[in-house]
Formats: sequence, structure tokens, C-alpha cells
Amino acid sequence: MLTQIINGRILTPEGWLDGGSVLIDGNQIVNVVNTDLPIEGAQRIDAKGCAVVPGGIEMHVHGGGGRDFMEGTEEAFRVAIDAHMQNGTTAIFPTLSSSTVPMIEAAVKTCDKLMAEPDSPVMGLHLEGPYFNPAQAGAQIPEWIKPPVASEYEPLLENSKCLRRWDEAPELPGSVEFIKCCRKHGVLPAIAHTRATYDDVHAAHEAGMTHATHFYNAMPVVYKNREFKVCGTVESIFAEEDMTVEMIADGIHVPPVMLRMIYQIKGVERTALITDALACSASKEDTAFDPRVILEDGVCKLADRSALAGSIATMDRLVRTCVQQAGIPLADACRMASETPARIMGILDRKGTLEAGKDADIIMFDADLNLRFVMQMGRTVRNELA
Repeated sequence: MLTQIINGRILTPEGWLDGGSVLIDGNQIVNVVNTDLPIEGAQRIDAKGCAVVPGGIEMHVHGGGGRDFMEGTEEAFRVAIDAHMQNGTTAIFPTLSSSTVPMIEAAVKTCDKLMAEPDSPVMGLHLEGPYFNPAQAGAQIPEWIKPPVASEYEPLLENSKCLRRWDEAPELPGSVEFIKCCRKHGVLPAIAHTRATYDDVHAAHEAGMTHATHFYNAMPVVYKNREFKVCGTVESIFAEEDMTVEMIADGIHVPPVMLRMIYQIKGVERTALITDALACSASKEDTAFDPRVILEDGVCKLADRSALAGSIATMDRLVRTCVQQAGIPLADACRMASETPARIMGILDRKGTLEAGKDADIIMFDADLNLRFVMQMGRTVRNELA
């Protein structure tokens, strides 16, 4: 069935288009045209002046709707995915914090099943750990943190079809071998929970580590060694110009002025927005999968308040925060929520922009940046346009 979205401000790869329309056939965009004249036989959706933009692509999210992906069950996955879809995420990479091998295997099985379903929003599995620096553990479960173990990661990379990304601290012994193994199997290795020096970051980058996880969080900035300044992990990542980064744009994990600074230095095409959301996001529940975690001040923390533990943000909040608090133009905020994650995760051929041949993943914001409409693969998930 043909659908025509009219009367909106459409974000195209060339910029904003006013007075045009998006034509959708089934689950695909067949054209974006500069007229909104009626198409015979098409169902019309009146955007009522909203910004019509690509659906959000969530490349780092731990749960939602009261459920955590670490549970590994089909029910937990579906509840969390649906919760985020209602809030503007149309493609998702479920994320596990540092986990045991049996937990990873259970999540792999569930992820494989969901990815095989028609029009699935699940794009692959993201493992955050357990190969981290204990000194930067943050809210990761400390008992499970360790250096890379080849006898663990090699079979997982070899046998798990759904793995798309794996985060690790590059200063650990065996890191270069881990990074190269990830790349061999088409898995994106990313820097996380680290105290890496510039030499560590550079060596990792040379081996194929091209992305940084929740930038500025769980990694040091410049510090002093006696009377000398030492380049922190953050500055080292800035120095590797082609490295991409992701930022938790809830306005709490990274203050708005720093969100803007990252955007100014790395640019739209190298900066992605993420929620890093826990189970209590998009939920009436205020507890997380990890009993050590509390919800306070609009964010998840360890109960001893020694570290932030994840956000309660959703995709629509990321865009609002960037525009309303960090002063980032709406078009760029939307690109960082869709196009850039699609490029980083290798799905830009299908997702991330509104143009012919792409999946019909579309969201709409009103003038106050309230989310009014969500379409995933041509299916209307949320509609508050009436």
C-alpha cells in the first residue's frame, strides 16, 4: 500500500525540504519529492507542520520498559525494544554490560531469533565488556571484569552471527590481538572503561579500533604526572581525527557545553547520540537489573554515588537536549541520532536518511520538539498528530 507524508518539513541528505512529501510503499521509501500534490491511491498522513526526520538508531542501550537485555530472554528483549520504539528508536543494537559467557550466549540466541524476523528493528548485539580496566569500572560488575581471554572471545566471534560491536580497554594485555580478531569477523571494536594513554589509543587505532564508547565517561582527561601534563584518553581520541565517538546526550552524563564542544571538534559525521539507557528508562519502574543501581536526580547511579550507572533517556530526549540545551541545530542533532550511527555500524545502505530505497523508518517532532509520530519499516508505531 502506498503512503504519502505531506505538510511537513522534511530532512533530506541535501537539507530541509518544505512543501514536499515522502512516498512509502510497504516498508520502503520509494521517493522524496518537492510537491505534496495527492498521489492516486495513496493513504495521506498530514504531518501538521512537524519536522519529518529519519528514525533514531540506538547503538548503545541496556534496556527499557523495566527490562534489561542482560536477562537474555525473548520477553525482556521485546519489552525493552518496544519501549524505546515508542520514543523514537526505529533500529536498535541491544547492549550487554560486562557479562559471563553463558549470559552472552543466551542473549546471542535471542538476538539471532529476533533479527531473523521480518522487518525487525534489531540490527545486532553490542557487548560492553567484560574486558575493561578495573580502575575505570564505573557501574560495571567488578567481579566479571578482566583482560581479553582469547579462548572466550574467539569462539563467540566465530559462532555468533549477530555480534556487531564489542567494547574493550586498549591498554590491557592482548588488546591488539582482540581488536584484530573483532575486525576479522566484521565486529566493531570500541574503546571503553579505560585509562589508555595516547600510545595505547594510537596502537589500538592502528589495529582497527575506530570508535569510542560514551565519550568522556569512564575515561580520563589530561592529568599531571608530577610536574608534567599527560595526555588523557579523551585528548588522545580527539587527536586521532578519524575516530568516531558517541555521547550520552541526556544533559547529565556530559554537560551541554561539552556536548557542543564534542560536536564542534568531531563534527556531525563522527559524532553519534546514544542513550546508554537502563531498564528504568521509558518505564514506571525505578529499579535497574543491577541491585547496586539507584535512580536519583534524573539519572541512574551506584547507590554509594561513586559513579553514574546509565541513563533513563530515550531517543527523543537526546535530540531535545542537543537543540535546546547545547545549541546544536536540529538537522545536525537528527543526523547524529540516525545517519551517523548508521554509518558507524555499517547499515547506512538501509537506514539513517530519508531517500529512495531506504527503509521507511520515520519520526516527527513538533515545534517544541515533542515527539508526535513514529514509523518503523512502514508500520505506524505512534501517532499523536490528530
